[in-house]
Amino acid sequence: MDEAVRINKYLSEAGYCSRRQADKLLEEGRITIDGKIADMGQKVMPGQVVCADGRKLTKEEEKILIAFNKPRGIVCTSGKYKDNIIDYVNYPKRIYPVGRLDKDSSGLIFLTNQGELVNKILKASNYHEKEYIVTVNKDLTKEFLDGMRQGVPILDTVTRKCTVKALSKRTFSIILTQGLNRQIRRMCEYFDYRVRELKRVRIMNVRLGDLEEGKYRELTEKEMSELQRGLKG
Repeated sequence: MDEAVRINKYLSEAGYCSRRQADKLLEEGRITIDGKIADMGQKVMPGQVVCADGRKLTKEEEKILIAFNKPRGIVCTSGKYKDNIIDYVNYPKRIYPVGRLDKDSSGLIFLTNQGELVNKILKASNYHEKEYIVTVNKDLTKEFLDGMRQGVPILDTVTRKCTVKALSKRTFSIILTQGLNRQIRRMCEYFDYRVRELKRVRIMNVRLGDLEEGKYRELTEKEMSELQRGLKG
């Protein structure tokens, strides 16, 4: 590191956590710089020692990005929760999830040690696609499908227009370019439908494919190059 850098960016680039998680750790007083509790927005100078929960941080040079098929019941957090995703995956190096997939949902989620990659993928203004297969509690209607496509008022906003396609009487695919909290479930509930099963099958160009539930894999070179192009675009 040749120049001073904001502490949350330092933690992100060190592969310790995302910037959002870093801000939370800073608020909780768990980060120190040269033995003193770090302030939000403080900068790290070359040669300074940064610790998280008393442990010295060193930058992880290897860039890790894996695809994981999350089972239902696993919580997407790196915190100390029962059934958390980090303990379940048990990867030999420190990684953390890119975004969330709620406890009752399954399917594709990325885990990485690249904080800047997390920021680019999660940034809503980038309109990155995520595709889901959803099964609901009653038969689909044209009104329901059209309503879902056009945008639904939830959480004091209206969801972006999206692609929705019926797959069977009670199952449909949906492609979103935003990630509001429990978005698909809330959208369905607006039309008096209840989600019975929800699985994410694609993030940008990366598909879940035949990856076994509870297993992870590294991205292929082709997937990585296409992903990087998509992030630049």
